[in-house]
Amino acid sequence: MKTIGNFLWFILGGFLVALMYWIIGFLFCITIIGIPFGAQLMKFGTFALWPFGRKVEDGESMTGCLNIIFNVLWIILGWWEIAATHAVFGLICCVTIVGIPFGMQHFKLAWLSLLPFGKRIV
Repeated sequence: MKTIGNFLWFILGGFLVALMYWIIGFLFCITIIGIPFGAQLMKFGTFALWPFGRKVEDGESMTGCLNIIFNVLWIILGWWEIAATHAVFGLICCVTIVGIPFGMQHFKLAWLSLLPFGKRIV
């Protein structure tokens, strides 16, 4: 079932979302200061390409002060809008019964993009 979900997700826009995350992540990686943020955006792109059958967990270093500082910077700099966008798309997808699985994937992406540092994808 996850193969069908991933295929439909890929065709219905998952590839474009992943491509946008990868391009923006690559642009952030050009500067030394932006490398941690670019790495997170590339992690989003990888997850956004095939989200079915995967989940987001706290990493083993979730309690580190560097993760907290980067998460605070992430929110202050406005990247919380990614989480809000995925949450809205999740709600829109959940209006129909057929869209509920896709809405759940958007909610996973929203959770990952709210506080991305210290998270891992399993």
